[in-house]
Order: sequence, then C-alpha cells, then structure tokens
Amino acid sequence: MNERIRVREIRVIDDTGQQLGIMAPPQALVIARQKGLDLVEISPTAVPPVCRIMDYGKYAYQEQKRAREAKKHQKIIEVKEIKFRPKVDEHDYQFKKKHIERFLADGDKVKATIFFRGREMAHPEIGRRILERLINDLGEQALVETMPRQEGNQMHTILAQRADKSGRKSAPAGAPETRRPAATAATESAAPIPAGDGPETQS
Repeated sequence: MNERIRVREIRVIDDTGQQLGIMAPPQALVIARQKGLDLVEISPTAVPPVCRIMDYGKYAYQEQKRAREAKKHQKIIEVKEIKFRPKVDEHDYQFKKKHIERFLADGDKVKATIFFRGREMAHPEIGRRILERLINDLGEQALVETMPRQEGNQMHTILAQRADKSGRKSAPAGAPETRRPAATAATESAAPIPAGDGPETQS
C-alpha cells in the first residue's frame, strides 16, 4: 500500500472503477493523495500488478464487518451427550429420546452413551440392544456416524441429523405433514352422490 509498492509500473484503477492506465507508483500515489485516498495493490501477480485508489481504512472496516456477520450466522455443530443406564425404564428412555430428537432437529450431533457398573459389565448385550432400539426408533431422522461400540465401562453411538434426497435436513420425527397427495385431495373434494339422487334405471 502507498509507498510500500516498489515495482516499476502498475495498472491503476481509480475509486470510481475507471481504469487510468499503466504508470509508475509515485505518479499513481500523487493522484490518490489528491483525492485524500490510498493506493492499494489488489492483484500483485498480474503483469503489471493492479492497484486501486481507495479509502483503505473504510475498506478494512467493511471487510471486518462482513467477517463478523458471516461468523454470526455460522452454525457451530456441537456434540451433545445423552446418558442411559442398562436398566433404563420406559419413561426415562422416551424422555431422553425426545431430547435427542430436539438436538438433531437443531443440527447438533448426539453421543448416546450406556454406562455399565459392576456386574453390568458382564452383559454388554443389554446396552447394545438399547442403542440399537434407539437407532431404529429415530428412523429416518438420524444418521448413524458411529455404530455402537464399547470402550471400557461405556458403550456409545454417535448420531447426526440425516439430510433428505434434496440435501435439506430432515424434519423432526413426528412433525405434521404439510402437504397431502393430490389423489387424496381429489378424492376428498368429490362429494359422494346420495343414494336415490342418481338417474333411475329402466327395467
């Protein structure tokens, strides 16, 4: 920028986007200074390098603002952990399954973990059945990233939200259907003819 541009000649674009042609950097810098602006190298690999006359401070501020906006709208995927016991009762299982559905709907991943204690370690198949049931119950909503596997006194699986064929994320399980098939709608709109109101048949 400005005096740090040390090539013999540059192609210059002014602050309105108009090309001023090829000239020496000191000449272009005089033009920039007359406008109260900076001379900024924007394409150093071009032959000759391309420089633009601009307000560098304003440009840098706008770039930082765009970066902040992009970061604000960026979704950070978290891995939520839901813990089960091998002797989990039905109410607790359903309660935790709903939490998993909500996390998946929000775009997060879920680590479903079975914790074994003492003699429970002798029956890992119980924990595996729970995780396999969970995978089956979540149906098309969940994509299995890690199949159930045991590590020490724990067994876990990692689930993510499954995208549909169009690439969009699937709706939460149990979400209401928003559209009816055309054939069903047509059938419902056609009112039945009451008995006796149709044309009489002649014998």
